Amino acid sequence: MTLSGVARVAFVGSRRIFASHLPSMQSYTPAFSRQGIVCQMSVGMKSVTDRLRDSGLLRTQGLIGGKWIDAYDGKTLEVHNPATGEVIANVSCMGGKETKDAISSAFDAFNSWSKLTAAERSKGLRKWYDLLMAHKEELGQLITLEQGKPLKEAVGEVDYGAKFIEFYAEEAKRVYGDIIPATLPDRRIFVLKQPVGVAGAITPWNFPLAMITRKVGPALACGCTVVLKPSEFTPLSALAAAELALQAGIPPGVVNVVMGNAPDIGDALLTSPQVRKITFTGSTAVGKKLMAGAAGTVKKVSLELGGNAPCIVFDDADLNVAVNGALAAKFRNSGQTCVCANRVLVQEGIYEKFADAFSKAVKNLKVGDGFGEGVVQGPLINKAALEKVETFVEDAVSKGAKVLLGGRRHSLGMTFYEPTVLSNVKSEMLVSREEVFGPVAPLLCFKTEEEAIHMANDTNAGLAAYIFTNNLQRTWRVSEALEYGLVGVNEGLISTEVAPFGGVKQSGLGREGSKYGMDEFLEIKYVCLGDMNRK
Repeated sequence: MTLSGVARVAFVGSRRIFASHLPSMQSYTPAFSRQGIVCQMSVGMKSVTDRLRDSGLLRTQGLIGGKWIDAYDGKTLEVHNPATGEVIANVSCMGGKETKDAISSAFDAFNSWSKLTAAERSKGLRKWYDLLMAHKEELGQLITLEQGKPLKEAVGEVDYGAKFIEFYAEEAKRVYGDIIPATLPDRRIFVLKQPVGVAGAITPWNFPLAMITRKVGPALACGCTVVLKPSEFTPLSALAAAELALQAGIPPGVVNVVMGNAPDIGDALLTSPQVRKITFTGSTAVGKKLMAGAAGTVKKVSLELGGNAPCIVFDDADLNVAVNGALAAKFRNSGQTCVCANRVLVQEGIYEKFADAFSKAVKNLKVGDGFGEGVVQGPLINKAALEKVETFVEDAVSKGAKVLLGGRRHSLGMTFYEPTVLSNVKSEMLVSREEVFGPVAPLLCFKTEEEAIHMANDTNAGLAAYIFTNNLQRTWRVSEALEYGLVGVNEGLISTEVAPFGGVKQSGLGREGSKYGMDEFLEIKYVCLGDMNRK
């Protein structure tokens, strides 16, 4: 496709949403360099950002104590559209001083927020959910602008993320204690569950809204207050969500947002004795540093870290179900999720058939700007991500892997990479040992069920795994044998607000979502009541 063709696709996709706000096709004249980089803001994107700004959702300042403020030194950082390279906005680049003030604000607000009844907190969360859903389209457009995923997928993330707020609005009223039979007749033993306090939440760029609501929802439901640090690549979705929280009547100081200098912000959160909880989604390397840093003040920690998800296809699997499931598990968000199938293990009896059918399905994936009609694969988040994918593929090919499809940068330029399928992949290759975080599906062959289980578990990661089989007994055997926190059987999309999400081994600690997600923000207190009349 020519560059002018790309521009047309992107424009038509935007026009479909904002037809009355865009000029005619003749006036759409973005400037491209030979590498496909947009050198000036396209009319299409400008109209989207203007619409978001008019709605009040395009915020660029941090939120501390219910007030939108600039960085104290006036510094800003650019937020780019990864599909075009265009600057969407300049946001406040904050650091340790702003974070300390945000912590103080959250600490002060905790005293009143934690004392509200569960029903009152529930009402505030429900209003927040209603506003998120009312602005679902605008929030989806914002996610596509700053993160790059296709618009349909972005709107789906808003729906998914909002459901955590709805779910925890209901769970707020279900924090139950306990009564334990005492060992002495004049004693009574009670167990209370109380909010842990101020929570520091650090969220990634790949799900810039849903990873926030999955953490902030249960925190607020329990009575905690939050200092949120979103990714510097995708802060706009977080700021929009915070704006809607204010509109919902969540009191000032309950939700605070700081973004910018990650090390300084992280140090402030870790060293403050007023922060009693750290919740983080991101790389295993950063998670280990946060865990070590939290030890100084012995904070409660929950970590959702990297994965190396195996997708196991047995000979007895339904081929169509396996192909569609593996496609969903691998290529959602251009392979940039921690639960993406990182390795596709296929039994030798079905290997060739699966490789052929899977490659044909991948070939039909349309790549382009997330606003383009029919696009299902957007760009990678930045140049570093693109270069990492290239390195992994080059390593695999140098060690004997065969490229069945793709294997190179896309002709669209920027950070687009062709959906790729590799065969003859071995366990010692980088693409098998580490998380590729891109649209690359390596196919590995196995003979027996025991071999598949060994290959799947031969990693330090343990977040998600997938199996495809029509054998019920095998389903139970393999599911129980896999060393992973989540297992999908004949299904490639398994995340939901009602089920616990989290990993084992070096993929993290704790669980998010479901009723179990509440426990991460609660402390258990034992109260022993003696006989006051005893002499």
